[in-house]
Amino acid sequence: MDLHSDLPFWTVRNGLIQTYPAMDQDLRCDALVVGGGITGALVAHSLVRSGVDCIVIDRRDKGQGSTSASTALLQFEIDTPLYKLAAIHGMAAAERAYELGIEAIAILKTLAGSDCAFQSRSSLLVARRQADIRNLRREFDLRHKARLPVSRLDDGDLKDEFGIPRPAAIHSSIAGECDPYRLTHRLLGRAHKRGLRVFDRTAAVSYAPHKSYVMVKTDRGCTVRARSIIFASGYETQTILPGNLVKLSSTYAFVSEPFLDLSWWKERALIWETGESYLYSRTTSDDRILVGGEDDGVISGNRRDRQIPAKTKRLVSRFRTIYPHCKLEPAFSWAGTFGSTKDGLAYIGRHSQFPLGYFALGFGGNGITYSVIAARILTNLFLGRKDVDAQLFRFDR
Repeated sequence: MDLHSDLPFWTVRNGLIQTYPAMDQDLRCDALVVGGGITGALVAHSLVRSGVDCIVIDRRDKGQGSTSASTALLQFEIDTPLYKLAAIHGMAAAERAYELGIEAIAILKTLAGSDCAFQSRSSLLVARRQADIRNLRREFDLRHKARLPVSRLDDGDLKDEFGIPRPAAIHSSIAGECDPYRLTHRLLGRAHKRGLRVFDRTAAVSYAPHKSYVMVKTDRGCTVRARSIIFASGYETQTILPGNLVKLSSTYAFVSEPFLDLSWWKERALIWETGESYLYSRTTSDDRILVGGEDDGVISGNRRDRQIPAKTKRLVSRFRTIYPHCKLEPAFSWAGTFGSTKDGLAYIGRHSQFPLGYFALGFGGNGITYSVIAARILTNLFLGRKDVDAQLFRFDR
């Protein structure tokens, strides 16, 4: 599957930070992580820190899949509003899902250090149209009752404080942004120094569970014998999982040429809209503006490529409804595959049809924060420790 099209900004900006060899011999380990993007890096880093002998493989170079196309808006909010999530799973579970996002952002700040362009930000969920105000107020009331760090802005406040001509917004004081590609390599590099074995361009082609181990065959003709296998291969995992667990779509993004002055963007807040195919935007550490959205059901790489120029033009136009004075000049544009679940929550944990297997599938618009949560949960489960949050993300919920 082609997980992205054209030129994702992070790989253009960073190049090949680190490469690893392909696997050329049979190996053994405690845990085999399949997938070398941000999810696999977070999981492997957590396992290695807990003393687990771990191997990571990926059929590409590390971070070259969905991670390179991520826009890395780090938010505790999820695509499913709190009031809708509460209707599905109950208020306590819905609140906990949002609280876990706050915890994940704090963990990411620590993990990112000073070289992954991490910045603490605020965020704005803005009403796209007047008809969205009722549900936006409903959402704010529940978040406020749950003591989440939010405030409500009406059209006057939003215009006066942020210069945004929209009818209303929810302001969240906790959010963040980072360079996900650089963070992936930082985590893998730190874990590699502690014994993690990392292999590029090595794909898992078969998986055979036995009583106390799994045998994984690679496309290189080598095998890995492991106590457990952890699938952190994102949307490509859809091909091996039974049922229709995730709906695949494409999202489009561009990053602008650098600005001399972004002081007019108050707090450099992450901005996203109400609605399903919402616009989202942030700034970067080198003073560019990153804009994404215009989601659709096209996942064919060739078709996505053809649409990128028109989608970019549309994104520029939509962004100017938020900041009418801003003149954007797109520098790099791309598209990427993402998946959404019925309730907006990730799938983390065991699956009944995969003995000795675990999954870290951060589907939805919060893949990076979900991956932080997955790293903790799967490390606990692998070590035989109970994790009370695992039930939120189980496959049979």
